[in-house]
Amino acid sequence: MKFPALRLSSLLNKTALASLLLGGLLVLAGAPAAKANAWDHCNRRVRYAELRYREAVESLGPYSREARHWAHELHDAYEHLKHCRHDWR
Repeated sequence: MKFPALRLSSLLNKTALASLLLGGLLVLAGAPAAKANAWDHCNRRVRYAELRYREAVESLGPYSREARHWAHELHDAYEHLKHCRHDWR
């Protein structure tokens, strides 16, 4: 069965337009999820650093090399969290 060229190009144009609209909708719908994911990552980073710092202090003492390392990581995580909160506002 042969289709006229006009109908085929019209069908292709409509398909391309529908694909572009659907793609744009998916891109715009996915943007808020990235923000929420970043916020969750910041909080998870702080909790992990707190946990590791507490474990290092309990097992090796507050002045051990590991405790100092995790204290530094905890400080960095809090600074990063401050920037995450600032970006949210």
